Parts: sequence; C-alpha cells; structure tokens
Amino acid sequence: MTEKLLEVQDLKKYFPIKGGILGRQVGQVKAINGVSFYINKGETLGLVGESGCGKSTTGRSLLRLIEPTEGTITFDGKEVTSLSGREMRKMRRDMQMVFQDPFASLNPRHTVERIIEEPMIVHKMGTSAERKKRVRELLEVVGLNSYHAKRYAHQFSGGQRQRIGIARALAVKPKLIIADEPVSALDVSIQSQVLNLLEDLQNEFNLTYLFIAHDLSVVKHISDRVGVMYLGQLVELTESDKLYANPKHPYTRALLSAVPIADPEFEQERIVLRGDVPSPSNPPKGCPFHTRCPEAMDICKSVNPAFREDDEGHYVACHLYDEDK
Repeated sequence: MTEKLLEVQDLKKYFPIKGGILGRQVGQVKAINGVSFYINKGETLGLVGESGCGKSTTGRSLLRLIEPTEGTITFDGKEVTSLSGREMRKMRRDMQMVFQDPFASLNPRHTVERIIEEPMIVHKMGTSAERKKRVRELLEVVGLNSYHAKRYAHQFSGGQRQRIGIARALAVKPKLIIADEPVSALDVSIQSQVLNLLEDLQNEFNLTYLFIAHDLSVVKHISDRVGVMYLGQLVELTESDKLYANPKHPYTRALLSAVPIADPEFEQERIVLRGDVPSPSNPPKGCPFHTRCPEAMDICKSVNPAFREDDEGHYVACHLYDEDK
C-alpha cells in the first residue's frame, strides 16, 4: 500500500499587475490556476510543459518560497499553507530544492564546505566537527572528493556545481527534493551523469522527488509518473510508461512528437501547433488549449474540461473524453 507524502489540492498563484500613477492593481497573471496532484513516498513525479506554463512557480509554491494565492498543500500529514514562519522553517528541513542554474544558486563568496554546511547551521544540526565530517561524506556521495571542500564554486564545472547543489540539499536529510530543471543548463553527457546520480541517491536514502523539466526524454528516464502542464493547469497525469505509449491530450501528443528518436529509418509524424501560447494574464475562456488545438470543438471554446480519471490512474482534462460526448 503506497503512502502519500505530498498532496496538493486546487493550488493557485496569481501575481498582481499594477499600473497608473497610484500603482493600483489592473489585472493579474494566473501563473498557477487550480493544480491538484499527489506524490507517494519514494516516488518521482515529473512535471513537464513549455516555458512559462507554471512548473517552477508550482515547485516554489510548495516550499512557500512564493506564497500561494489559494489551495492546500499537505506534506507528511501537515497542512503547509497554515504554518507560521517559524513552523515553516522547521518544515523546510524535510523539503529541499535543487535549483536550475548551478552558476547562480551557489554563493561565490563561500567555500564549498560553507555552502553545504549552511543548512545544517540554520537547522542547528550537530557540532561544528560533526557538520564538517558530514560535508566531506556528502562530497564523496555525490561523486566529488573531500579535498574539494576548501575550494570555491567558480573553480568547478557546471556538472560539478550541480553536484554541490545536490549535496547541499541532502545535508539536512530531507524527505522530499524539488528538482527545478536540474540538468537543463548542463551538457548532454553531464546530464546523464546527474540523472543517474539522482536515481542512485533516491535508492540509497529513500528520497521522494518532484522533477521539473521541459525535456520529455529526460523526464521519461527518471519519473514514475508524469504530469503535463499548460498555461498554469495540469492537462494530463499518469504513469510514465502509459503517457509515452498512449498520450491522450492533444497537447501531450504534440510535445511527444517533437522528441527526437535515435532511429534514422523511423519517420515520426510531427504535430506542429499553430499560434502562440496565450498570455496567463488574459487566458482564453473554456479550455486553455483550444486556441491551438487541432481537435478543438465548439464546447472547448466555452467550457473548461474537468481534470478527471479516464482510465485507471490516467487523468486528463479534455472534452474528447467526456462520457456524454
């Protein structure tokens, strides 16, 4: 019986748009517009979609690095959105993040030892000697050497910096790691090394991942289930194998048709989406994808489809699968 570690219900994040001399609110950007999902303990949930669809905002909202506008976030049985600042700081020991840019996420003024030790200092873990010992152990765990502890971030390559970021996230022994496009800034050869490292660490420390990415081939490699986002909403969510074998939503099918296949004799039909992604400050009525969907119907222009289970464990938000269609 699987146990849920994280459950999100109807999460929303709206950013105000201000204008005029008095700086009054004249609109809002609906970065996340009613997202619901869960992650089981020891599982990896991949979250994919085009740039600007709300993936990173979702990840940061779960940690309350960005305060959600509405919705509930339940982590390990506790309601995160109702916690005080002090309670939330304690909670973050169990919820850590690996950031997208390994160049900007490490303090250039600190040694690697200080960077990895800092979360342990914040959460008052162990003595100074114990913390420094753990730093060296973590460097070995992520494939670096203990003597690297006295170096600075600029002395490392991009892949090595990302390993340092992973070591920092592991320092406080978290239950959940939110990895926000952790390999997008790395070379392809280094990407596979970091992905394999994440999988090895998950098996060794029983970690749970929310893996955010825009590269569907990367997500397939590491995820147990995959959620597809479009314009702040989840449009499809299911097991990784099911999604790649039988994508249901037209947007998912278009994304998968763009994934390169290493077979020169295989001709994959390319689905080209027309038009641009609508602005999240003025999303279209009805289904958010209907302005670009090759299979749009009249109902799509006025009614936003419910995100519901079509097959066992396969959720989709599309009128093509309405029972009364």
